Amino acid sequence: MSLPALAGSRVQALLDRARSLDFLAPLALRLYLASVFFSAGLNKLSAFDATVAWFGNPDWGLGLPFPWLLAFMATAAELIGGVLLLLGLATRLVSVPLMATMLVAIFAVHWPNGWFAIAPSNAETSMARPLAALGIPAAEASLENSAGVGERLGQARRLLQEHGHYDWLTEKGSFVVLNNGIEFAATYLLMLMVLFFHGAGRFLSLDYWVARFLTATGQKDSVPLAQPESR
Repeated sequence: MSLPALAGSRVQALLDRARSLDFLAPLALRLYLASVFFSAGLNKLSAFDATVAWFGNPDWGLGLPFPWLLAFMATAAELIGGVLLLLGLATRLVSVPLMATMLVAIFAVHWPNGWFAIAPSNAETSMARPLAALGIPAAEASLENSAGVGERLGQARRLLQEHGHYDWLTEKGSFVVLNNGIEFAATYLLMLMVLFFHGAGRFLSLDYWVARFLTATGQKDSVPLAQPESR
């Protein structure tokens, strides 16, 4: 066997051995998303009347029909979904309503604001720059917006440094311009898609142990649970 072939086979062997830790990736996704969704649901629940008003008001809210019902469904999906993701129970099933909430958020809330959740303030380092070089209009508009954002942030800093307690104001973080684009919602949607197609992972999810129990008792096909594939 040639040296390159030997090296390739050893690398492949190492990659195959790394699959023994494949449960860590869905675990990390679940832990990350569980905190995101449970926190979002808790915020909606703590101000539920305001949430309903925001869902239904066409002037300063989403203008959706049946606002109480939709607000209740979104809040329940996020609270219950967050707990189930943490436990790794019915993970593929609960990913469906959570993906639906992300799609609503993307198209009903964030879509008009473009991609970025926080507006870039430097057109030279913006990730839109390579796309703008290809002549994509939205990316070109994003670079123009970045220039305007940088100008406004610079002016705000100068005003605060001159007239305010700037060190105290920025002690906990820098000032940014919130763009409220689809970036975060789209990222969560992609993470949920991974869990939907691949499940909660082995060992550290209840789905895995429920699936093993049902397989051992010959009941696996009789219960409509979302189970990860056994390996």
